[in-house]
Amino acid sequence: MAIQRRGFLALAGGTAAAGLAGCTGTFSGGEESEGGNESTSGGGSIADQELVLATTTSTYDTGLLDEVNAAFEENFGTPVQAISQGTGAALETARAGDCDIVMVHARSQEDEFMRNGYGINRRDLMYNDFVIVGPSDDPAGIGGSGDAVGAFQAIAESQSLFASRGDNSGTNTAELQIWEAAGVEPGGEWYLETGQGMGDTLNQASQQGGYTLSDRGTFISQQDEIELEILVQGPVEGGPEILANPYGVLAINPAVHDNVNYQLAMSYIGFLTSQEGQDVIENYELDGEQLFFPQALSEDPNFQQYVPEGWQPEGTDGGNATGE
Repeated sequence: MAIQRRGFLALAGGTAAAGLAGCTGTFSGGEESEGGNESTSGGGSIADQELVLATTTSTYDTGLLDEVNAAFEENFGTPVQAISQGTGAALETARAGDCDIVMVHARSQEDEFMRNGYGINRRDLMYNDFVIVGPSDDPAGIGGSGDAVGAFQAIAESQSLFASRGDNSGTNTAELQIWEAAGVEPGGEWYLETGQGMGDTLNQASQQGGYTLSDRGTFISQQDEIELEILVQGPVEGGPEILANPYGVLAINPAVHDNVNYQLAMSYIGFLTSQEGQDVIENYELDGEQLFFPQALSEDPNFQQYVPEGWQPEGTDGGNATGE
């Protein structure tokens, strides 16, 4: 891999450094399995290589990342270096060629990434949902509502404190889409942009008695340390679809960055979307609660997962090209 990428990993700070510290300590390198695991690129066994993954803070904060990466290393004998960032920052890392693969949860940003040629072979991976959380006294009166858009409108009208990640993450992208649907341009003293990850944003909302939008998994992982409760459920518990939170995994295009380990990235995608990888995701729990739901395997495949949403071949009018 390129020297400049190793330098990036050595110098990365903040959540990136936290992600590396949290994930690399699990791995000792692994040995070549009986099957050989020989690389077709002539670089020796897969165990001699290293995968660099840029991913969201939610996969790291919940502990899922350690679980899936340990299972991958057990199968392939190679460590995974993980950079834990918001989706926007993870995709910027990928644009620079400083990782081999990204696992994120903002389809609009993933689509732009693919349209610009940086990512290929996208797969639907898993999903959970977002929830609107807030203090038990609920000054905006949104508790029990099945309307996320209406809840945001009520928060704005009451000027109750709302803590936004404000970091171009997948959660922040989803939040801004709800504000847009509500016809509200958030701002002013009641709207706090933390510029932090989900865990820190939950802590700030809790300390200041405010509301926030959180992915369910991170909220469950931290609910014992904060004084917030779920006031509006997402679709996992019958709530509105606008709170759905799907995750995708993409390989970095080796035609754009020839330093990336494309073969190992595709091995990782193949493992995570296999029955074994999907079982790891499905069986991962915290406090007896399932945090993520596998989405890669289906008897009715979704071909749109491989390309930007709404994409059609040139020369077609919403249908398949026929060559006629």
